[in-house]
Amino acid sequence: ALHSGKYDINKTALVITQTGGGCRASNYIHLLRKALKKAGLQQVPVISANLSFLEKDPGFTITLAMIRKFVAAMVYGDALSLLYNQNEAYEINKGESMAKVEKWIGFLSEQFNRGLGLSLKQQKVLLSKIVKDFASVEIKKAPKVKVGVVGEIYVKYSSLGNNGLEDFLREQDCEVNLPGLMNFALFKVDNRLDDIRLYGGNPFKYFFVNILMNYLLKMQNILIDAIKSEPRYLPPTHYAHTKELVKGVIGYGDKMGEGWLLTAEMLELSEQGYSNIVCAQPFGCLPNHICGKGMIHRIKSIDENSNIVPIDYDPSATRVNQENRIKLMLAVAREKLKNERGE
Repeated sequence: ALHSGKYDINKTALVITQTGGGCRASNYIHLLRKALKKAGLQQVPVISANLSFLEKDPGFTITLAMIRKFVAAMVYGDALSLLYNQNEAYEINKGESMAKVEKWIGFLSEQFNRGLGLSLKQQKVLLSKIVKDFASVEIKKAPKVKVGVVGEIYVKYSSLGNNGLEDFLREQDCEVNLPGLMNFALFKVDNRLDDIRLYGGNPFKYFFVNILMNYLLKMQNILIDAIKSEPRYLPPTHYAHTKELVKGVIGYGDKMGEGWLLTAEMLELSEQGYSNIVCAQPFGCLPNHICGKGMIHRIKSIDENSNIVPIDYDPSATRVNQENRIKLMLAVAREKLKNERGE
């Protein structure tokens, strides 16, 4: 984007979110600054957007208006991702669902630039329209292998970080389920509340963080209600239920990186019928290995149908080996699908 010529780089800044935890995500900002310097763009500042007071950026503060826009973008993004994934595997006219995604991204971007589409009322109306628009896509349901994707937030969502994992799974004729960002946001905010409850803290901070928590929960309810309005779609799981799934499985104090949420998402996917799971792991994220790969045996003791494969995404791992391991998992999944159908 900075090399595109669309922006005055002397009047441009980059913003990156930071969770503030002891995981590699907190170091991305330093790598980004090094990359900008190497590209000759050292004059472009990189601003940290976080709730942990990691850095204080002069001239920049996170305002309520910004939070409102961030949350709205997350809600719309989760909706588009879910609707696309549940359509794409079965659509009759290939490419129709992606055209819908591009159409709505363009429309929502225009709305945001005009300060629209942000209120609860407007989001309800727009989400309803989005769901109905995607439901107009003709589909033909057929038995397919359903695959869920979990993992460290970067390699889970970034096609650059996971070597195009979603596209690869679609090429293998699978339906993909990628849990949205909303539960991750709720998880991080909930952790702040737990810290204050357990260790004490500023009561004013607790008050404002609790308001944010309730606001996010309200947004999640709006999203779920919109998806449920069309019976053919499987809505996201409520945060409270996702959290309940790991009770007695892993402690809520395990919150470094993706923490207990990673384990919860695997149980959630399995509960929803996506028992074939790819757990995307970066080499340098120990919390992910503990809460992801380290919990597979425990998850299988709860749900014997779970078919989970951890995949390491780091410079020393080859794409061929990664894809071959996924293909082995899919071979097991296809065999199970045949047995279920009595073939």
